[in-house]
Amino acid sequence: MAIHRYSLGMMDNNTYLIVDEVSRDAALVDPSFDSEAILPAIRANAYTLRYILNTHAHFDHVIGNAFFAEQTGAPIALHRADLDLLRALPEQGRMFGVSVTPSPEPTIFLTDESTVMLGETPIRVLFTPGHAPGHVTFLVGDSAIVGDCLFKDSIGRTDLPGASLSTLMHSIRTRLLTLPDETRVLPGHGELTTIGAERATNPFLQGRGIRTEARE
Repeated sequence: MAIHRYSLGMMDNNTYLIVDEVSRDAALVDPSFDSEAILPAIRANAYTLRYILNTHAHFDHVIGNAFFAEQTGAPIALHRADLDLLRALPEQGRMFGVSVTPSPEPTIFLTDESTVMLGETPIRVLFTPGHAPGHVTFLVGDSAIVGDCLFKDSIGRTDLPGASLSTLMHSIRTRLLTLPDETRVLPGHGELTTIGAERATNPFLQGRGIRTEARE
């Protein structure tokens, strides 16, 4: 199993391609700005895109859904609590002055502790709301693809509609900080980190953070 990271677009988004190296099946997590550039690599390596996985439905994490669904036929997977956000994708874009193609409807609804099989690779789903109502984390091997839940030295912002600081902190403390310290944290923006590093030094987890410093 391999996870490839692509840092893309004007908001420093991370899009991830999970590959089961035995079957050559792949899953794309949070196709963001300019993620169309990933498709040639998928085809050149003879990967079959089986899923488009969304950690949540803020526009910068799902803006590439329509392109990849059209080009590959891969189904979109999302937690049902973020369905309204996904359906409001064009309106979200307009708030930031960005024209956005509506996303196709998801055909897979993710639930807490469910598993998506990618060839022989299990992708475990954790429900981690707070930044968005239907936010999830994907656990793959020793890595956690956490979307906008947790960042290096920061947490997801909670000043958006449907967000909740208390819910986000509960998700981080009860779902993410219970993972082993060596678990790699693959966030939706910025640098990679580990659970142990964030447990030890993240100011928001030590009670020293300022809410307005939280990441996108």
